[in-house]
Amino acid sequence: MADRHSGSGQTQRQQRTTRPTPGSAFLRKLHDHAPNSTQLVGFLTLIVSGVILLFLTGLTITATVVGLIFFTPLILISSPIWVPAGTIFFFSVAGFLSVCGFGMAVLAGLSWIYKYFRGWNPPGSGRFDYARSRIADTASHMKDYAREYGGYLQSKVKDAAPGA
Repeated sequence: MADRHSGSGQTQRQQRTTRPTPGSAFLRKLHDHAPNSTQLVGFLTLIVSGVILLFLTGLTITATVVGLIFFTPLILISSPIWVPAGTIFFFSVAGFLSVCGFGMAVLAGLSWIYKYFRGWNPPGSGRFDYARSRIADTASHMKDYAREYGGYLQSKVKDAAPGA
């Protein structure tokens, strides 16, 4: 009987060691999801970069406010000069950028026309050929229509005004 009790005690101990406790399961999951050294270095780099950028943001805002405090009187006194100069500068930059944009559009159009006449089939050339053929067909139909009904209208005019 003692053998039976000692044997069952060993099986109970084995069952206890094989069955995980709730705390060890949590620690195993935590260990499985723990970051490796590369992830840890990346996270620390992210934190350090964020702190540096936050510091620089605060420094920039502070310098802007201090600069406005010191330079507002100078800006207000010299505003009769700055407003016309700013207006002239704005319109000259806008004009320059517009001329550059129109120049690029003209260059793109000339490039397309060159490719079209060289037979390289630029994008949209099929639609252009289709529109050109539609216009030519419409002109041909209008010419036939005028030829057919032109004599009819002239005879009506002669009927309406026999001396004409």
